[in-house]
Order: sequence, then C-alpha cells, then structure tokens
Amino acid sequence: MDSNITSDRILQLGLGFWGAKTLLSAVELGLFTQLAQGPLRGEALAASLGLHPRGWRDFFDALVALGMLRREEDGRYANTPETGTFLVRTRPGYIGGMLEMANARLFGFWGSLTEALRTGRPQNEQKTGGELFQTVYADPERLRGFLQGMSGVSLIPARAIATKFPWKRYQSFADIGTAQGCLPVQVALEHEHLKGIGFDLPQVRPVFEQYVGQHGLSGRLSFQDGDFFRVPLPKADVLVMGHILHDWDLEQKKALLAAALRALPKGGALVVYDAIIDDARRSNAFGLLMSLNMLIETLGGFDYTGADCAGWMREVGFGDVRIEHLAGPDSMVIGIKTA
Repeated sequence: MDSNITSDRILQLGLGFWGAKTLLSAVELGLFTQLAQGPLRGEALAASLGLHPRGWRDFFDALVALGMLRREEDGRYANTPETGTFLVRTRPGYIGGMLEMANARLFGFWGSLTEALRTGRPQNEQKTGGELFQTVYADPERLRGFLQGMSGVSLIPARAIATKFPWKRYQSFADIGTAQGCLPVQVALEHEHLKGIGFDLPQVRPVFEQYVGQHGLSGRLSFQDGDFFRVPLPKADVLVMGHILHDWDLEQKKALLAAALRALPKGGALVVYDAIIDDARRSNAFGLLMSLNMLIETLGGFDYTGADCAGWMREVGFGDVRIEHLAGPDSMVIGIKTA
C-alpha cells in the first residue's frame, strides 16, 4: 500500500453527517442568535439554551473546531463573522431558514437515499401517501418555515441577480413561485424604478405581504395567486423562476418555459436560476447533490446543466440565451423573447 495514500477524505465524507447535525442543532437551539448579544462563558450559554452539563462543552468546542464559533482567550464563546451575519434570526442576512427545514425534514429523509436510488421514488411525505406541496401548504406554521427556508437558499443569488442583471432596461418583473418574496425584495431595494409581482399559491399571500411590508415595499410589490400549471403567468417585462424549475420532470420544465414565453412581451426576459450543474458534471457538487435531493423530494424533478436549460429555452422559442454565474453554486440562464 502506498504510504502517501490516507483514508482521511473518505472518513470525513462518510461521517460528514456528524458535523452537519451539530450545526443544524445549533441553529435549531438558537445558539447563534443568543450570541448576537455578545460573547458568553460556556456555563452561561449552556444554561440559556437549556443544555445538559454532560454535552455542552464538546458541543461548543466542536463548533469552534468546525469554524462556526470562536472561543476567546478568556474562554467566552462568540459568533464568527459568517455565523453572526447569516445565522442570527433577527438579522436581514439570515439564511438559517433553509437549515431549519433541513433539520426538520431533509435530515431524516436523506437516511432513505439508498431506497430512493433503487426505486426512483420520493422518500418524503409522499412515501406515506401525502404530497409534498399539499402537505407543507396545508399547515400554516409548517408553510411559514418552508417559505423561510426558501428565502435562506435564495438570498445570496437574489442579491447577485439584483446587481448583475440589466434591470435598467425594464420597468416590471414577476417572480414565479415567489415564497416569502426574497427575490422581489432584493431587486426592488436595488432598483427604485421597478414594480414587481410575487406569484404563488393563495396560502402564501399573508407571508409574502408581511415580509414585503417589513421591508417597506408594499407600494411597489404586490402578490398574485395562482397555480402556474393551471393559469397564465403574470404579464411583466421580466419573469424570474428561482429554485423552481428543478422541482419538475422534463415535460413540465418545458411547459413552464413555454408559459413564460407566452407571458412575455417581445424583448422581455426570462431569468432561471438554480444550483446549475457545470456542463462537465464534475465540479458543482452542491448542484449534483441538490439533484439527488429532488430524487428524494419529488416524483420527477432533477437539476440540470446550463447547456440543458439553454437548449430547452431555445426549443420552446427563446431566441437569445446566455448563462451567467451568480454566487456559490448558483447560476442564471437568461432567455430573451426575440419574436
């Protein structure tokens, strides 16, 4: 055996759920939000979170070793710049909603990945006779958590779209499958001349309107309800589909793209963004794992490469298509209606 070859990467990946669950539990407990008030000694932090004496020291120090906490020279624990920015529930950059959803739903479902690979069937609520969106949308509290999760995964790419897309050329936009309204809010904050629509199922309206109102944008952003497979999409200069297209099978993906083409005026644009897989399918591990998540969560959904999406757009009639990286694993595919 080559002495330069080690098993480190294998063990780190195979036992990666240890670190993942440690972070997810910290988010669930509100640890980072608690530390937003300032550093605390371990005993005080453990007491504030209701933790048993046996586990708190290893828990906090594991988070230090994982880079999620700092331990100061006097022994007090504090947030890192990243956790203080993105994992404090009361701050605008909070992305923990996605992690809360992962903890409450996905962590358990992913335990059945082998079964999903063998059967091709979802391993979530549908496994016991439910349906993902019907189940989630039927419970207001569960729905609110799900929508917050969507904001968590959308915030960074939404901010990138707000700055990278040429919004000055357009006057109106509609976000299809808007959830809380993360993208419309980020775009409207950056571009005062724009008016926007958030399009989603009726149950989402109060969550959207509350979120938009908190940002002082109720006068420029409105909600329109509907099922995008049953009613025409809103009319606007730009339509956006963020983390939506990957939920559906190929026929449904093309149907949504065709519906967008019909709704747009000549010169209008469709922006599709997801954790788009690199064309060589070698480097965007997050996008590939997200596609496995669609295997677990949906009947036919899957993630795709930029070339895949560009090809589908051209097939349904978009004349000018380009792909642009946003941030992290996310990219956008832009299609222009030229005829």
